[in-house]
Amino acid sequence: MSERLTFTHPSVVVDSSKRPGSVASRIEDPPAGIETPRPRREPRDWAFLGLMAFTAVLFFRPQDMVPILGPLHLAELAALSALGALVFGRLTRGLPITRTPAELVGVAALGAVILFTAPFSIWPGGVLGTFTDLYVKVILIFLLMANTLTSARRIEQFSWIIVSALGYLAIRAVMDYARGVNLIENGRVQGAVGGIFKNPNDLALNLVSVLPLAISLALGPARGLRRAFALLCVVFMVGATVVTQSRGGTVGLVLVFLVFAAKLVKQRPGLVFAGVLAAMMAVPLLPASYLNRISSISNPQLDDTGSREARRILLREAAAAFAAHPLTGVGAGQFKNYNPDGREEAWRESHNVVLQVASELGALGLICFGFLVVRGFIAPLQARKLLRRLRHTEQSGEWRGVPMAETDRAALDAHQLAMSASMAGWFVCALFGSVAYNWTFYYLLGLAIAPREILIDHLKAGLKRERPVTRAVAVHSAV
Repeated sequence: MSERLTFTHPSVVVDSSKRPGSVASRIEDPPAGIETPRPRREPRDWAFLGLMAFTAVLFFRPQDMVPILGPLHLAELAALSALGALVFGRLTRGLPITRTPAELVGVAALGAVILFTAPFSIWPGGVLGTFTDLYVKVILIFLLMANTLTSARRIEQFSWIIVSALGYLAIRAVMDYARGVNLIENGRVQGAVGGIFKNPNDLALNLVSVLPLAISLALGPARGLRRAFALLCVVFMVGATVVTQSRGGTVGLVLVFLVFAAKLVKQRPGLVFAGVLAAMMAVPLLPASYLNRISSISNPQLDDTGSREARRILLREAAAAFAAHPLTGVGAGQFKNYNPDGREEAWRESHNVVLQVASELGALGLICFGFLVVRGFIAPLQARKLLRRLRHTEQSGEWRGVPMAETDRAALDAHQLAMSASMAGWFVCALFGSVAYNWTFYYLLGLAIAPREILIDHLKAGLKRERPVTRAVAVHSAV
């Protein structure tokens, strides 16, 4: 049985300019006396709802504000419920348990490397803890994303959850900074909740990574309060990144805006000009402590905390760990516990995602992780080319299915641009952090591949072929 995706189509309007007898004309102009069917609502998908619930708990972390919720393990319950609903739903429809895009195989392969290298690590029990406490959940959630983000509407709903959570954390961060609370290291603000948001650098990485989604929603078709909220999130995310005083976050923030400016300068030059003008006007308002810390990137004398020099030492020590254990590494999550003779910065992370993977998982892990990062950058480009192919085939007369709604097409196009910026921002920030097994990258990767998978399935369903279009052919044509 072939898989079917759900698309929302607005009521079709007959265009007299279309060729008589074309596929679009036959679809949009029903015989007289026959009522045009209205689009059906997307059926309720409990697996998708469970994924949304897990994501809300993961990003909002209500258990940090209401401790009584901690023992309930809300995130785990949501994930397991979603997984059960997914397996049951697919089996009852005669489908395989899961779709298998290359990225899901890569995520699973990285998990296999973690387990394979555990016996050769400096602490096998710690490696198993990293896998069972974190990475196995990453695999399951990525599997859910690959199987449930099957329409432009779902991508938008999922993006709103993430943007709302990071917008809330950004507002909390700016308010904490203004009140002078929750600060460390000469006025750097921490996250208001724990987990992957507590450390200022990790908070900045997440803000920068999600900022393009917020910009995309703010520039999208949303109106009224929804657009105002998205714009508010954009402003506070930028402000919160500044008050974290994260050097990596600042570089990532600049890169995100450059990616958007490069894409929009021809389409909306006024908007780009307004953004540049606003940035120039905001410079005099920046805190002096922030400007001094950012200046320390090129001038080490301005770094009064010594973190710049410590990072340089950690990079050298992580490279040395990889050289000493090139095949298996020291074990996932174990670089901080790796303490050979002569180590200067003991009990600390590598603070570079590439060297983290190299030192902890060796060459095999580096290959798997590098594959996933490259795929994350390529997927938006594939989606853009598939959109062009879709438009061409619909106009050439090859199309025999229901055309994709223009709103869905525009949403997928805007989303692929946002994901290009998100991946670029994340990667730059990750060069200053040990975040290889954290949630952020895998959420971005899942969101990056979703438009491509939607378009591939739509093309498979609608192209006029003697044989069905295979996923390999569709992806190859997009590359």
